[in-house]
Amino acid sequence: MSIKRIEAGARMSQAVVYNGIAYLAGQVGEGATVTEQTKAALAEVDRLLAEAGSDKAHLLSTTIWLADMADFAEMNAVWDAWVDSANAPARATGEAKLATPDYKVEVIVTAAVA
Repeated sequence: MSIKRIEAGARMSQAVVYNGIAYLAGQVGEGATVTEQTKAALAEVDRLLAEAGSDKAHLLSTTIWLADMADFAEMNAVWDAWVDSANAPARATGEAKLATPDYKVEVIVTAAVA
């Protein structure tokens, strides 16, 4: 059994690859707005997927947490520009209290390794 851990720490890894599947930890981004944070979080998703040997065309599922569902349209505008619409994943979006009050969005993805 081969498990690859990417950016592993004592508490968590940013990504784990096992049996052809990449599991990413929740990604957040810097910025004052939902747009800025979503763009930054998705850039981290891209970076980690590349390190795992995958990309957004291989997304299987995505969970997006928003601190406020009133930001749904703003987040979706960024998502729609980023996602590979020919290979859109299963997706869920919900509202949750995030790790700090500064976070407005968190993105969690699972992807097949190419």
